[in-house]
Formats: sequence, structure tokens, C-alpha cells
Amino acid sequence: MSESTVAEALKALYGAEPGTRAGAGGGARGRSGRRGGSARAGSRSGSRAGSYGDDRALDTAASLLAADPAADAELTRRGEEFVRSLWARGWQPADLVRMARRELADEHVRLLADLVRTETARYERLPHRWQGQLDALDDLPAGPAGDRFSYATAVLELYRLLVRLPRLDAVGPVPGEALPPPTAGEPRMLTRIRALLAKAEATPYPEEAEALTAKAQELMARHSLDEAGLAAAGPAPETPGALRIGVDAPYEQAKAILLDAVATANHCRAVWNESLGFSTVVGFEADLDPVELLYTSLLVQGTAAMTRAEAEQRAGGRKRTKSFRQSFLLAYANRLGARLAATSRRVAAEAPTLLPVLASREVAVGARTDELFPETRATRVRAAWDEAGWNHGTSAADQAGLRTPGTRGEIR
Repeated sequence: MSESTVAEALKALYGAEPGTRAGAGGGARGRSGRRGGSARAGSRSGSRAGSYGDDRALDTAASLLAADPAADAELTRRGEEFVRSLWARGWQPADLVRMARRELADEHVRLLADLVRTETARYERLPHRWQGQLDALDDLPAGPAGDRFSYATAVLELYRLLVRLPRLDAVGPVPGEALPPPTAGEPRMLTRIRALLAKAEATPYPEEAEALTAKAQELMARHSLDEAGLAAAGPAPETPGALRIGVDAPYEQAKAILLDAVATANHCRAVWNESLGFSTVVGFEADLDPVELLYTSLLVQGTAAMTRAEAEQRAGGRKRTKSFRQSFLLAYANRLGARLAATSRRVAAEAPTLLPVLASREVAVGARTDELFPETRATRVRAAWDEAGWNHGTSAADQAGLRTPGTRGEIR
């Protein structure tokens, strides 16, 4: 009886609107100029989830489920199947949670988290980075208990989102596949970088934050150089990997350009999917996690600096404006891109014998990026320009970035 109830409910729901899939892929690799910039977006990117059809069909389906408590187990099983199919279509836990946050409400995110935990518990081992994504689900706050009809409605709304998600290019193995040997703990270098950036975010002194962030980038550059040397002496060539990093509104274009700047300075490529709210960073494994750490820290530091600059503007009698914030973040990304790249070049110049190895690795990263995203396109970053915002953003980048002199350059 419960299986037929669920089948009837799902038929009533999905029969109201033919299933459509948003397009997959997409990215941004752009340049930042003084009053804006450009970005590359994948031509396969599609629209967001959009409207979900006839509410009467949803009410009918939810009423069927609410009247049959015995159907709950079967309904959960169907949800786990939906989640499992998404693993095979390139999605990871953090990707699903990000989409649920963008399109639905907190109650749907909590339901999704329960499904993800239950589905992944069946595997002895999970792919690299998955456990960290699952651990983040523990931070979700508990919600109020609702009636059966409200619960069934939320479940069906979540399932309707899940079945419409597009296929993504895989950035790692799927649970259940053969996995590489596990590594023992976090690399020591990554732990040091994490500690430096945490201090940079916490200090109220810009000069101290500058010195700490500079040291973190230098560590990243030296570690990348060491890994390149080890790989060159290894028995088999290493191949580039990839990870996805959320790029959330507001000012997502400026944030995507900032991530691209960090990635480029650390021998990676970043491709932005605007419609799905993330960038895919392609690079060798030794560089990927540090790029995510540095980008997240610089975004925290930049947001804090922007808040302080706005307070100064308000104290001077000027209202806070969207153009000020957007210009601030664009300038911040532009300036940091040049300074981070200058540090990487300086460190690489200290080991001239490894320059051919670095060049070959960058070629490999470019080839892997083109393989994943063969049809990226350039999209102009259209932003209202604010001179005060740009100047404050440039100054903040100098404080959060590096002491090594650098000239303003392109973010590619």
C-alpha cells in the first residue's frame, strides 16, 4: 500500500509539469579592467530551477502522503535513490546543499541533509573531500516540527528540485567506485596555511593581516614548487584534478573574478557557472585545497574591509551604495590578482631548473580545463562604477595581499 501511495503521489506531482533539465557546465575565466571586466561562461549553462508547476498537483500529492503514515519509509527510500543518481551525474553533497539553499528554504535543506547522511552511510569509504562536506551538515540548526501535510509538501518540493538538476562534469570519483589509498590526516603545509589565514582574519590590524596573508601565499607557492619537483622525479606523471567552490550572491561576478585571480596565481584555472552558483577550479591536487583556503580567507578579509570603508563613507555623509560595494570588490580582486601572481613568480624564479616542469604542468591544467569545458565563452562584467569604491578596494587588497611590489595586470 505504501509503495502505491508514493507512486501515485509522485505521478500526481510530476504529471502536472513535464520534467525539464537545466543545462550543465559553464564557467568564467575573465579579465578585470578599471571600470569592469569580462568573464567566460560555459555555453551549456542553463536556467535556474524556476517555477514548479501547478500547486494543486502538489497539494494533491502531499494529501495522499499525509493520509498514509506507512508511506514514509518508501518516500525516504525514493529520496535516497534520487540522491544516489545525482552522485553518478557529477554532484557532490556540498553542491546539493548549495542548490537547496538557493532555491528552497531551511526545512528543505534539513531534509536533504538527512537524505545525504543516510545515503552515504552505506559506503565503507568516501571520496576525498566528501567527509568534510558531510561534517558541514552538522552545523545546520534544528527546525520546528510540522504537521504531516507540511512535511509531505516539503519533501515533494525537494524531490522536484533534485530530479530537475542537470548533469555535471565529474570532478572526482563517485561513492562505491575504487578509490586511491587514504592519506593520514591533513598535510602539514595545509595546516600551517590554515592557521596563518585564521590569524589574518581575526586580527584588527591591517599590517598584521597583510604579513600573515603574504606568508600564506609564499608557503603555497613553495609547496607547489616542491610538489612539482617530486612529481617530475616520480615514476608516473600526475594528472590534474578539480573541485567546486560556491560563488554566492550578491556580487558573484566580482567574487568569481577574485577566485580566478587566486587560482591563476597558484597554477590553477577557475571556470564559473553563474546559473548554478559555483566555480570549478582545475589544477593539481597539491594546489586545489590551498586555493580554496586562500580564496575563502581573502573574501572574509575583503568583506570586513568593505564594511569598514562603508562606515567611513557614512561618517562622511555619503549613503551606502551597491555600486560602491561592487566597485570595491572588483578592485580588490584586480589588485590581489597582480600581487599574488608576483609572489608566485618570485618564488618560482628561485628554482630556475623547475621552470620547464611548472610550464608543462600548466599546459596539463589547461588541457584538462578545455576537456571539461570545451565551450566556454566570454561575458562582459557590467557594473556601475564608483571611484571611491574602487580606490578603497585597491587599498584593501594592498593590505590583505603581499608586500612584494606588483603591477596591475589581467585576471585571466
